[in-house]
Amino acid sequence: MKGGAITSEQMYKIEENGHMVIGMKRFLMMENAGHGISDFVVGRLKNVKGKKVVAVCGTGNNGGDGFVACRHLAGHGAKATVILLGDPSSIKSEEARLNWGIIEKMDSVEIIFGREINNEIKKRVANADIVLDGIFGTGIRGEIREPYAAAIDLINNSKAYVLAIDVPSGFDPNTGAIHEKVVKADATVTFHRMKAGLEGKSAKKYTGPVYVENIGIPPEAERGVV
Repeated sequence: MKGGAITSEQMYKIEENGHMVIGMKRFLMMENAGHGISDFVVGRLKNVKGKKVVAVCGTGNNGGDGFVACRHLAGHGAKATVILLGDPSSIKSEEARLNWGIIEKMDSVEIIFGREINNEIKKRVANADIVLDGIFGTGIRGEIREPYAAAIDLINNSKAYVLAIDVPSGFDPNTGAIHEKVVKADATVTFHRMKAGLEGKSAKKYTGPVYVENIGIPPEAERGVV
């Protein structure tokens, strides 16, 4: 996708245009985003069979992208675990709920959820080969509370390769400002267009190399936005 960086507000409007005006539904965008994350992991590891992939997910669409990625990675033979930081009843969007419902029926994806970081979660993250950061994405607002703050510490203390979904959690997608807690990713896969904050001089130590994944949003969805 050609063009300059955009803000998270512009991205929301582009998604809204794609969904409401053109009919490129958010469920399809989420599918393509999660598939792109999976493809990145497969491309990096070459053979993911038996590798421990742990997606640490919030209850928003960033977490939904992680659900989709784990579904695809399980299909490649990875040992996929989804950790939902909250209760399934708190999942915010229809598309994320649909994708949660799919992985709930999969024996090949382990699911752990709750509002606290327990020993089981600590063990999964500590032993992971790949950690997918799907906590906040571009949807971060205000102070980072528990269990999110502890989850960010857990990710940063792991020896796994950390891949941020869209932007590292705790990183402002518009300004590049850092919250009191922020994931330090080895790489970031962002969607549709580069986000403005990812281009800052100090961003790379938190984002690693940034890759832009086309998720099928038609360029017509940008009309009147960028």
